[in-house]
Amino acid sequence: MLDPAGGSPSHSPPSTRTEEVRSFLFLSVVMAPVLAGMLVASYGFVVWVYQMFAGPPGS
Repeated sequence: MLDPAGGSPSHSPPSTRTEEVRSFLFLSVVMAPVLAGMLVASYGFVVWVYQMFAGPPGS
């Protein structure tokens, strides 16, 4: 990333252990269940739309 004033690369400080733990907890407690729920819901939606055109199973 370039420094807005100069043009030389700006170096961000290394992340701390607290930031890493907070990021891990956010990813594992919030994002993983949300993404899993969205995946299941989208699969159900695809099956529902397919069955609207193809008919119910076994017919």
